[in-house]
Amino acid sequence: MVKFCSSLPRTPFSKFKRVHAHFKSPLQVTESAKLSPAEEVAELKRRAEQLGTEIAQLEAEGCRVEELEHHIDMLHEYNDIKDIGQSLLGRIAAVRGTTTRDLYSHFGLELDD
Repeated sequence: MVKFCSSLPRTPFSKFKRVHAHFKSPLQVTESAKLSPAEEVAELKRRAEQLGTEIAQLEAEGCRVEELEHHIDMLHEYNDIKDIGQSLLGRIAAVRGTTTRDLYSHFGLELDD
């Protein structure tokens, strides 16, 4: 029968330094959570006014919502194509037994492409 000592840590020989650190939730308290509802409404109104001013400035410079939506659609398409290319490079690297980094130089690509 194995006896467990409650004073010993569960992973005493871990190579990770923060194994025994206290849990820190990824959900952080935001500044708006510290505000009263009236203060939050006032802050949201101020932010809406600021955004309205920025939108008016962009429209005055000739930017249009339709044009922006077109650019966003094109960025989505670019990202989809890039993801497919990354996947293909990964498969080629696996078949050749090399890294995708090596394939980038082989195909004349920049690592930040």
